[in-house]
Amino acid sequence: MASSETKVQKNQLIYEMGSLFNLLGLCLWLYLASRSSKTVLSQSTGIVEGTVHINGKASIGKIDEDFICATLDWWPPEKCDYGTCSWGTASLLNLDLSNTTLLNAIKAFSPLKIRLGGTLQDKVIYQSLGAQQPCTQFVLNSAEMFSFTQGCLPMSRWDELNIFFKKSRAKVIFGLNALSGRTIGSGGSAVGAWNSSNAESLIRYTVNKGYSIHGWELGNELSGNGIGASVAADQYVSDVNSLQNIVQNIYRSFRVKPLVLGPGGFFDVNWFTEFIDKTNNSLQVATHHIYNLGAGVDDHLVDKILDPSYLDGGSQPFSRLQSILKSSGTSTTAWVGEAGGAYNSGHNLVTNAFVFSFWYLDQLGMSSSYDTKTYCRQTLIGGNYGLLNTTTFAPNPDYYSALLWHRLMGRNVLSTSFSGTNKLRAYAHCSKKSAGITLLMINLDGSTTVQVGVSVENATTNGTSTLKQTQLTRRTKFARIPHHFQMGENTREEYHLTAKDGDLHSQTVLLNGKILNVNSSGNIPPLEPISVNLSEPITVAPFSIVFVHIHSIHVPACM
Repeated sequence: MASSETKVQKNQLIYEMGSLFNLLGLCLWLYLASRSSKTVLSQSTGIVEGTVHINGKASIGKIDEDFICATLDWWPPEKCDYGTCSWGTASLLNLDLSNTTLLNAIKAFSPLKIRLGGTLQDKVIYQSLGAQQPCTQFVLNSAEMFSFTQGCLPMSRWDELNIFFKKSRAKVIFGLNALSGRTIGSGGSAVGAWNSSNAESLIRYTVNKGYSIHGWELGNELSGNGIGASVAADQYVSDVNSLQNIVQNIYRSFRVKPLVLGPGGFFDVNWFTEFIDKTNNSLQVATHHIYNLGAGVDDHLVDKILDPSYLDGGSQPFSRLQSILKSSGTSTTAWVGEAGGAYNSGHNLVTNAFVFSFWYLDQLGMSSSYDTKTYCRQTLIGGNYGLLNTTTFAPNPDYYSALLWHRLMGRNVLSTSFSGTNKLRAYAHCSKKSAGITLLMINLDGSTTVQVGVSVENATTNGTSTLKQTQLTRRTKFARIPHHFQMGENTREEYHLTAKDGDLHSQTVLLNGKILNVNSSGNIPPLEPISVNLSEPITVAPFSIVFVHIHSIHVPACM
């Protein structure tokens, strides 16, 4: 009996010593000398040391569980910009819904929000049952607004789309035609009330068929000065009220009703202030669009993407809209309803290449920190900014960036800053569906490796110790842990994204040095991390992106 007790005591001592060593290892990683907050550049190795500072006391924003969203558009194959026709058969009217890669790419998110809309949505009519007039498609005509005639959505195609969305487990937001019934003046002002009859017919058909719609959005880019046409804020308020009444009536027996969204336009302070103040009870989501890089034809897009000051300037619409929502006292939340970065279909080998993940992920991190709930990327497929290749359906680099975000970044956003170099962008969230926190770091510098320590305020390890800072020790390679080693208190998971051959214009991305490709069956590859000892600094290579999941850091914001 005494021998048995001695063995138990011995095992207990070993366990306690092991726990102590784990805690000491983490505390060592989280200790930083005062010098390490300064930039230290090694001329021979091109290394900068710096620190990510995280305040874990409370979250500064809360995103939707399904924050990642992508769009499908109406543009026909004849849509061309700057002499290039980049849309192919990616329209809602002709997209190949039988493509296995497309299905698997959407299912990988489970769910992916998909917003159906775009420029031509305000020229779409919806086929009515028993209607005698033909359901004609868009025809190229330079004399027409947006250079296309009115188009029609056949109910047979609407059926096909909804069957596909159910199979792919997508959550659908449909953009309704907001110009119906209005007269457009010579200056582009749309006069008169919205004629909701055609939209109401579509909504009733949708409900009768049992199709699930997450939200109905009114209009596309009609706010402020508008694109092509504009609607005054007070009139738009009246129209949104009409849409809310229709939704409440048709879905009156539903416990959960679809969201009502609007205006789906570019942010204008005065217009949005009036619109939000007057739609307090009828609008669930205020949507705005982001194309802050300018025209797709711009030869300086990459320069803008790699410029920290330019990226910082993109925060203004997020912060101003957040301020409007707070001051109004409304329950309305903010979404980015469409964001392609560069307008007029983007720029081939920029907005569909590795370099665009710098802009895209920075936008996701930045918008989250201003309490944006959902971010819809233009597009899922189509144009030169699709998450998927328009012809082959193969994922572009941003697809994998979005999927990693979706799987790793939880709802609660943490206050985060970086000291060491302005070329390193850093964001942190509570981890998704697991303990700890997840960091996102983006290195905009092509010649410098950044070795990162982490300083966390209000953090504990298993509720036992306050963690402050990290000790930086140099390393040049990933510290790989043997496969038999279990992920625990003294390791973290890292996901390093780099371009093939270091080419920013590459459409092939590597995860931890391994090319990501769908297989012959169209299956999305697994996104597997490497395990790294906590005593090592986080190494962010030149022109790379790193997600880091640290299980053992616990903060009040994540409890």
